[in-house]
Amino acid sequence: SEEEEDLEELLGPSPLALGPGAQRVAIVHPAVKWGPKKSPLTTAEFQIAEAVALVDTLQNWTVLEKIIIPTKNPNKKFVFGKGNFQVLTEKIKKLPHLTAVFLNVERISSLTKKELEAAWGVKVFDRYTIVLHIFRCNARTKEAKLQIALAEIPLLRSNLKNEVSQRDQQRGGSRYIMGSGETFMETQSRVLKERELKIRNALEKLRRKRSLLRTERRKREFPMISVMGYTNCGKTTLIKALTGEAEIQPRDQLFATLDITAHAGYLPSHMAVIYVDTIGFLTDLPHNLVESFSATLEEVAYSDLIVHVRDITHPETVLQKATVLSVLKNLNLPSHLLESMVEVHNKVDLIERYKPTEENALAISALHGHGLEELKYEIEKKILTATGKKILTVNVNLEGPQLSWLYKEATVQDIEVMPEDGTARVKVIISSSAFGRYKNLFPSSKIFMS
Repeated sequence: SEEEEDLEELLGPSPLALGPGAQRVAIVHPAVKWGPKKSPLTTAEFQIAEAVALVDTLQNWTVLEKIIIPTKNPNKKFVFGKGNFQVLTEKIKKLPHLTAVFLNVERISSLTKKELEAAWGVKVFDRYTIVLHIFRCNARTKEAKLQIALAEIPLLRSNLKNEVSQRDQQRGGSRYIMGSGETFMETQSRVLKERELKIRNALEKLRRKRSLLRTERRKREFPMISVMGYTNCGKTTLIKALTGEAEIQPRDQLFATLDITAHAGYLPSHMAVIYVDTIGFLTDLPHNLVESFSATLEEVAYSDLIVHVRDITHPETVLQKATVLSVLKNLNLPSHLLESMVEVHNKVDLIERYKPTEENALAISALHGHGLEELKYEIEKKILTATGKKILTVNVNLEGPQLSWLYKEATVQDIEVMPEDGTARVKVIISSSAFGRYKNLFPSSKIFMS
């Protein structure tokens, strides 16, 4: 159909894609020593370590050199002061086989990019380009791919402005396209605007489809647990351990999970739940990307519980927690979700005799299964509260309609038949409203709270 063709076109190869080739990269981190641009919560060493982790995520990319250079104002054209820029340029020129420089700032203008590439003789990438490239390499679903296409629009716009100013310099004044009365800039801007609208519409359609699926899932009443955390904290490994699903392959990478994936598991009472694996968080995620990926997090608002996984061995685990919590606050989640959140300290097998300092935090090792039973009981307790379900045992007369009623309206866990008097003890998980109806219909039934 025409709609599918449109979608295929939007999901086609990106004009900005960096291609699959190998890159040998020098990472340059402009360290702001003071003033409003200095990040209060972190150090240049950690910021460059995160930049290294980003590059290591990419196949065939290697880091040749890490350079930290001070600057007062990273927003000016050459990013650094004259003297430092010279020192840096000499360093870069000396590196053998270098193919690119990753400048660890959020965005550089296309003009700055051009000037730096001319000065250094290699490609120059900013965080936006790198993160977008990682997203592109990891996106599996149509939705994630469309999110990326949307995040590329601002880049395409700034490239267009740059191209137009170049044309103007070369030709002296802008030219109209073949008698259309439209300049090159106007035509291209219109094409971009149309593309953006198409992407937004396609995303909206997918979102509506998802909310239908969500309503279906609600009807079946499987409780949903969103597993969240900083990127590479062990979310996928944990879900694998909780569900026993062998085919979930955790990858030791940033952003390995870009799309939300759902996996079924059972709690100690045999209640079936769905664990949802979400995209990993990152400090200083470029702003437009936060926009496009908060959409992937929309599902979280519909979950019954959030499990926040922390890699407790990471030197910046406290900053990572702050990042995750601030993103969650901005998602406008219902307050009960934020209040009932379960905090999990993962990778404790790597720390001797680890004790969480936060009360209510659970120490686990998803890899070795340590602490998982306690975690499952904690999840079950919170899920029962969140969903208003109860676990109870009722005495039913096997001749009467109670048992088939319970099968229809609740989840029957276990039946113990008493053959001598034709009754059975039935263990059920039941919602408060169904329980109310049960008591009205069968007032003489014995009920044991478990």
